[in-house]
Amino acid sequence: MRHEPTASEAKLFEAIRSEKLGVSFRRQVPLAGRFIADFYAAEVRLVVEVDGGYHALRSDADARRDREFAKLGYNVLRLGNEFVMRDLPATVARLLVTIEALRGGPADS
Repeated sequence: MRHEPTASEAKLFEAIRSEKLGVSFRRQVPLAGRFIADFYAAEVRLVVEVDGGYHALRSDADARRDREFAKLGYNVLRLGNEFVMRDLPATVARLLVTIEALRGGPADS
């Protein structure tokens, strides 16, 4: 996947790369030896997953994965593929609010 991101992953990465949101995001990051996160910001331990239609069929598995991440101290934010493609500004705003909450401060207006 690192070399062939989905259209929504490519679009989101362009919007969040190079510390545009105040933290550094990496894509397709191996975590805990058995998971690959779509995006990861180590500074706030934030895992961002971009879920397409395939994930509707695996919601139980995704929930188990999210619980495992939480046990390991990671914060998970799932974003729908269609949401990213349809409204990138709202997607970025949601990420900013999440990052600020994890930092313990108010989001900038």
